[in-house]
Amino acid sequence: MNSLAVIHAAQLVTVAGPTRPRVGTEMTELGIIRGGGMLIRDGKIDSVGPSAEIEKKSHGAEIVDAGGRVVLPGFVDAHTHLVFAGNRLDDFERRARGESYEQISKAGGGIWSTVEKTRAASEQDLLVQAKKHADWFLRCGTTTIEAKSGYGLTLEDELKILRVMERLNKETPLEIVPTFLGAHAVPREMDADEYIDLVIDQMLPRIAREKLAEFCDVFCERGYFDVEQSRRILTAARELGLRLRIHADQLSNLGGPKLAAELEATTADHLERTDEHGIAAMKSAGVQPVLLPGSVYALGSPDYPRAREMIEIGLAVVLATDFNPGSSPTPSMPMILSLACTQMKMPPAEAITAATINAAYSLNRGDRIGSLERGKLANFSVFDCEDYRELAYWFGTPQTHSVYVKGERCPI
Repeated sequence: MNSLAVIHAAQLVTVAGPTRPRVGTEMTELGIIRGGGMLIRDGKIDSVGPSAEIEKKSHGAEIVDAGGRVVLPGFVDAHTHLVFAGNRLDDFERRARGESYEQISKAGGGIWSTVEKTRAASEQDLLVQAKKHADWFLRCGTTTIEAKSGYGLTLEDELKILRVMERLNKETPLEIVPTFLGAHAVPREMDADEYIDLVIDQMLPRIAREKLAEFCDVFCERGYFDVEQSRRILTAARELGLRLRIHADQLSNLGGPKLAAELEATTADHLERTDEHGIAAMKSAGVQPVLLPGSVYALGSPDYPRAREMIEIGLAVVLATDFNPGSSPTPSMPMILSLACTQMKMPPAEAITAATINAAYSLNRGDRIGSLERGKLANFSVFDCEDYRELAYWFGTPQTHSVYVKGERCPI
């Protein structure tokens, strides 16, 4: 049996607690063990406690001395667009000159420009670029991500993207949870009804049959897919056994959170324009809000989601990067923690909970990852600081010392 003993952490941030997503004041309870340690056997956590206790149990184990650093569960990033070709530097420059998301899209930029590059790329080309992105996530202390398709918008190109994710799960330490987002935009060569029929009649059945995705998502937004169109797609996905997520209220208050509640979606994501009615709808159905302050920041918008209201009403808030080439080109969960604290007034403890255990439950993995507790996978990161609050405080500065997945140190 392979065993590893991690000792002498300034703070072992266990995030131990109830076996469900955390709400309200629970989000501030991090289960910190000062001078803590962990014993790991065969990739799973065997015990946690003060270092002196762990050392007594560690006969024959490899010793990892954390050296007075912070040890955290590996971040769980519950909303990314990992696989794509190229970049959107032109969009970035145009936005810096004052153009809006909608203006850039109408002029040929936005999602469509990435679709064209991704269609033209081979599966191998996409794999190479996505492996680079996977390394970025690991270097930031993230060990699990949700990743969406949506830059293909044809059956074969969507399958190509999902197959790259399948290969990444085998060829990198990063765990990737695949989501089908064929309803990301309507292809230029088709009208909306024709494309929705393609998604429902061909794409979804094929993806479900080949088990290429766990979730289905829709960009429910003005100019993309309205509420009724989104309902059709998500209902068809649910009938095929896929769990549901939804891009909602990013650019306009269209009613996506109410649809998420109606269909009992796992999450509603973005929510920059969501009002008290949408918040109440999510609470009524137990929908988890996934907040993406990186995209608000990158788009230069002042409209951050109403995180405080969501937490105070009892929603199990999640934080994620929204990593993508257009509106949030960052894999850095520490940067997201900083934005959550400064722009959405979430104390650091709430932000940590939202980026670990709550995110894990939003991916149906809360029983395996997201906290440092006996029986869970030994996915954790060691940071060059003495207090977990430093991760959000020293923004823009890399503090990752080392990252472990299933008890194995990752090359970063």
